[in-house]
Amino acid sequence: MRYVAAYLLATLGGNASPSAEDIKAILSSVGIDADKEKLKIVISELAGKKIDDIIAKGKEKLASVPSGGGVATASAGTADAGEAAAPKEEEKKEEKEDSDASDDDMGFGLFD
Repeated sequence: MRYVAAYLLATLGGNASPSAEDIKAILSSVGIDADKEKLKIVISELAGKKIDDIIAKGKEKLASVPSGGGVATASAGTADAGEAAAPKEEEKKEEKEDSDASDDDMGFGLFD
């Protein structure tokens, strides 16, 4: 991911076709050593392609990925349905708070 991000930064800076050395320079500026094999893969996959086209294709692919959030409909006219749903929401909030507190960085740092 860091190699792709560095490639994107280079293109945003005006370099239409960044080289491996350009990406190494960006990564080394923030203290990251570049892996030659990973860098070679990124350069070969992105060489000769327009970033705008790649991003557009990626958006199309992401649009078809299920996000896991379904919409629940409440039945009209019953107060029991609303009361039954409230305790479940509280339980979900408690579980979420516990998971957030136990692993704030999800096991990795931003620049690892």
